[in-house]
This record gives sequence, C-alpha cells and structure tokens, in this order.
Amino acid sequence: MAGPQQQPPYLHLAELTATQFLEIWKHFDADGNGYIEGKELENFFQELEKARKGSGMVSKSDNLGEKMKEFMQKYDKNSDGKIEMAELAQILPTEENFLLCFRQHVGSSTEFMEAWRKYDTDRSGYIEANELKGFLSDLLKKANRPYDEPKLQEYTQTILRMFDLNGDGKLGLSEMSRLLPVQENFLLKFQGMKLTSEEFNAIFTFYDKDGSGYIDENELDALLKDLYEKNKKEMNIQQLTSYRKSVMSLAEAGKLYRKDLEIVLCSEPPL
Repeated sequence: MAGPQQQPPYLHLAELTATQFLEIWKHFDADGNGYIEGKELENFFQELEKARKGSGMVSKSDNLGEKMKEFMQKYDKNSDGKIEMAELAQILPTEENFLLCFRQHVGSSTEFMEAWRKYDTDRSGYIEANELKGFLSDLLKKANRPYDEPKLQEYTQTILRMFDLNGDGKLGLSEMSRLLPVQENFLLKFQGMKLTSEEFNAIFTFYDKDGSGYIDENELDALLKDLYEKNKKEMNIQQLTSYRKSVMSLAEAGKLYRKDLEIVLCSEPPL
C-alpha cells in the first residue's frame, strides 16, 4: 500500500518565515521555471485550501474554481495566469516578505562584508542605528534598486525592529547576516563552533607566527581547516574557498587583523 503523500512544508501561511516560504515555492514550482502555473498552481491551491481549513480559516465560497479565481485576481498582479515568486510573497507577513525581497537583491557574502567594513568604522563588530541607513543605501545601490528617502527610512526602521532585539540601537554582524540568502550566509557555518576569547587568542597567536597582529590568506586557510577538523565538521574545498574569500573581504590589503577575525569567530548569533 502506498504511504500518504508527503505534505508540502509549512502551508499555514499566517506564520510563515521567508525561508519556509522558499521551501514551499520550490515544492510547487516543480519545473523550476520561476512560476507556479497550470497543474502546479492547481496543486498549490488545493494544498493551500487544505491548510487553511486545518487552521480554522473560513472562506466565503466553497467552490474551488471560484476560490482559485478570487485568489488569482488578488495575487496575479500582471494577469498572466501565472504566479511569480514576488506575487506570492505578498501572502507573507510584512516583515518576512520584506526579508525575502531584500535577500533577492543582496548579492554575495563578499559584497555584504565589503559594505560591512565600510560602516563598522570603529571595528566593534556592530553597526550603530545611524550607520545602518548608509549600509542599506549601499546595498540597494549595488543592486540597482530605486528607492527614495521615506522608503530607506522604512527599511531602516523595519530592520532595526527585526534585528535589534535588545533595543540597544546596535546591530551585530551575526544578526545582520540574516539579510543574506541562507546559502550565502557563511556565518551560519560557524554556528556551534564559536570560540571563547581565550580559545580565539590561542589559535590566532598560533597562526600569527611573527606576532604582527594579522594573518594572511594562506594562514587563514590553515586556521579554518584546523577549526573544522577540531569540531569534526565536514567541509569541501569549494566551501572552504568561499568562506575564506568572505572572511578576507574584512582584510585590509591582504592583512586580516585579529579584531576582524574575532568578529566572525567569537560573536554568537542571536537565538
């Protein structure tokens, strides 16, 4: 006997996060062409209705065809009979929708880190609320996204509300890295293997043989490999290269200073 068909993840859309939304999207955009259409759309709609009934949401019409039409009128903004990711994302709660859309025009972790360097001028591992606006403005310019002053203000406020959980007007690198698409967020790869200050100082001193206060890219390479082996974590050569590049974007003229590396290896991501 065939087992029950696997239910797509997280269809209770009222509580959806951006990451969960992407999983749903991939589940239904079976051919990966960037749209949900035809049979995919029908499947999506049936599952959506099932989930809504399951969570006690009532709709005016019981006719599936009618409901589908109503849904398409509401979300198919360009009326092409297909749903694009940006159209469907409107179902998300505002903050998560914001995060999803923002991630689509934040480039690589390297670009992100370069912008970070520019604004974390005092090398504290934090951006102050008043630096955040410039940081976001830079990221949007890189992505050629038009914005005006009120919009930028709104972005700044939203991000502060989402990430400055303790209300101190500062945003740590580990919090802000959530703006990156998950696969670009190399800081997540160091989760569960953060170092204490003592451990960090010991490992840095070991690789900074001449005591100059900085290490170069080859030394960083060895240090990262060491860190992964110590924590018995797998890492292939492509990943290592990509993390090394991201971390090296914090360096100045090929020199990675103690303080900069400490930000990456010692700051705990918020719960």
